Amino acid sequence: MQQIIAMGGGGFSMEPENPLLDQYVIDQANTERPRICFLPQASGEAENYILRFYVAMREFEVKPAHLSLFSPHTKDIEDFLVSQDIIYVGGGNTRNMMVLWKEWGLDVILHQAYEKGTILTGLSAGAICWFEQGLTDSIPGELNPWPFLGFLEDSCCPHYDGEAERRPIYHDLIKAGSIKPGHAFDDGAAGHFVDGKLEVVVTSRPEVNGYSVSLVDGEVQETILPKTYLGKESGNSSV
Repeated sequence: MQQIIAMGGGGFSMEPENPLLDQYVIDQANTERPRICFLPQASGEAENYILRFYVAMREFEVKPAHLSLFSPHTKDIEDFLVSQDIIYVGGGNTRNMMVLWKEWGLDVILHQAYEKGTILTGLSAGAICWFEQGLTDSIPGELNPWPFLGFLEDSCCPHYDGEAERRPIYHDLIKAGSIKPGHAFDDGAAGHFVDGKLEVVVTSRPEVNGYSVSLVDGEVQETILPKTYLGKESGNSSV
């Protein structure tokens, strides 16, 4: 089974007091103390970001690790990554991350891990990188479509509710044919894709959503997708 869990935003770096999305990801591994590797290239391998990952993972029954491409701890990156149960990609500059990944062959290695059954996940840059295209702010002051790994079809837009310009620009680009239709996720919402198809949208807060954004007769149509809220106080909910 091939799994990708794409978060519009959230997880330990955006919701440090709300572990629901990270716990959901870890639960999908279905193994005791899954091995989880953090890829921090989108942030320029910021030391504080890496430290926050390790601090957050103390709250879970996992075996955490990270992979630096600036100072790799192993020459056998392929074996290291393919042996992980979960690969967690952080946010930041998606375009810069992709340049590094391709230079080091991670685009190929990550596909091998995906086919082998490693769960791929992440937020923002770590969400859109798995799609054919994504809406990225890698160029300061701009939101642009960009090609990515293509493990999942179509496009993805993160931070759909968190940044006011995301929704209208995504709609305009779809209508203009500059980016493929696809999925959008609010901060705190994640799409769980199984074997290339969206199986469920899960959320860390009850008010956030995932969306299907399509083009019908030249007009953009946005549909709120059924969701499962992961919190216990209100029970699971769907729309």
